[in-house]
Amino acid sequence: MPPPPVALVATEGGTRRLAAVDDAAAALGLHVGQKAADAAALVPDLLTADHDPDGDRAALEILCDWCVRFSPAVAIDGLDGLFLDVEGVSHLWGGEGAMLDDLLARLERWGAPARGAIADTPGAAWALARYALDRTIAPPGGQGPLLAPLPVAALRLDEAAQAQLPRLGLFQVGQLLALPRAQLARRFGLSAVMRLDQALGAAREALVFRRPATPWFDRLAFFEPISALSDLERVTGDICALLCARLEAEGRGARRFELVFHRLDGKDQPVRAGLSRPGRDAARIAKLLKPKLDTVDPGFGIEVVTLWAAEVEPLSTAQRNLNADADADAGLEEGLAPLVDRLVNRLGEDRVWRADPYPSHVPERSVVRRAPLDSEPEDAWDPDRPRPTRLLRRPEAIEVMAKLPDDPPVRFTWRGRSRRVRLAEGPERIGQEWWRKAFDEVGPGKVRDYYRVEDETGERFWIFRAGLYGDGDKAPKWWLHGLFG
Repeated sequence: MPPPPVALVATEGGTRRLAAVDDAAAALGLHVGQKAADAAALVPDLLTADHDPDGDRAALEILCDWCVRFSPAVAIDGLDGLFLDVEGVSHLWGGEGAMLDDLLARLERWGAPARGAIADTPGAAWALARYALDRTIAPPGGQGPLLAPLPVAALRLDEAAQAQLPRLGLFQVGQLLALPRAQLARRFGLSAVMRLDQALGAAREALVFRRPATPWFDRLAFFEPISALSDLERVTGDICALLCARLEAEGRGARRFELVFHRLDGKDQPVRAGLSRPGRDAARIAKLLKPKLDTVDPGFGIEVVTLWAAEVEPLSTAQRNLNADADADAGLEEGLAPLVDRLVNRLGEDRVWRADPYPSHVPERSVVRRAPLDSEPEDAWDPDRPRPTRLLRRPEAIEVMAKLPDDPPVRFTWRGRSRRVRLAEGPERIGQEWWRKAFDEVGPGKVRDYYRVEDETGERFWIFRAGLYGDGDKAPKWWLHGLFG
């Protein structure tokens, strides 16, 4: 006995209507938008369930992430479709037809039957997938003849134009192509012309991909699933060699690499590595990725491995300089970069950084974090105003003995330990940056007088007094802000 027809029902304006129907229900004359009561009268054995658009969206996002094994650029289309940018990757399957067959066969095995098409433009692919023969592949620049016999609904027109066109005897896309553009725009609006141009490739269409689109993508598929750590390490080296060979052939390098292990159950296991400078050394990239393979759970086995590169930049071939000094600098940089990359990938980007000067005289704002091997900034530290090698995250209160009104400390207590000051320099007066509008009030109470002091053990500190003596009833407070190396 065949299964009963199925439909999803949603409430619109207080009326229950069909939101989706399966093939069996459509064959019996049911359609989206039909009242649920009318549908039940026509098909008494209709099986219904509540429409869950949020659940559909979540499931589609999971499917979108799964499709990264076919293309690094995948975009969601509404609640029932996906766009894949397959330019430059179809050769990994032996052609576009084999790639499309593989994709649809996998979806069908997973209980998600789908239709697909390949064309130069998203609009043409959308139309051919829904209204042409399944698995249609339009030749480059040849989508026009394939679109001509399709209904006008294939152009994704707005509801008003889609309802008006059949009443005027315009049923097929080819009939719209025969009309003068000016007449078409005046009668049905510019949106109809734009949709037609988007399908034919005369106008661009923006897609929002789940991840940045990149042609720097490679893939390895296995006859038998793999799961052993040694096999994962081996294929990591193999796929890095494939992608880096392409980068080298194009004279480019990349800063970010993502290696994804695709399991038999459809789940993905990604690992990532970054470089401080663009690179294409396969052995070095694999060395950064391999320590992270311990986090990969192969499940019942890995069937596909993909690798994609981001932040790709031109990279010239390494060449030694005849200048000895320049050659020494290059050697130092080449030796330092792998160390920085290992530290960043092991500890995290937020834990490995370089302090650079920032144009502000307020200490908390005068330092900015940058990547360790970024180019040197134009601004430099003022040699007449030395700053501590370690600036505390927040100034810490201290107890101070000092002569009034502006002498440096004679003794201070910090973290429970009393220290006698042997040498002192200052004060260096710093006020608030009132023009930034970041402070509720300004005045003498907000002025800081900084001193560089050294205790009897030789340790050096950066201390400031907040406020001025004689400023009303508010007594100045002393703080320790940094330590000199």
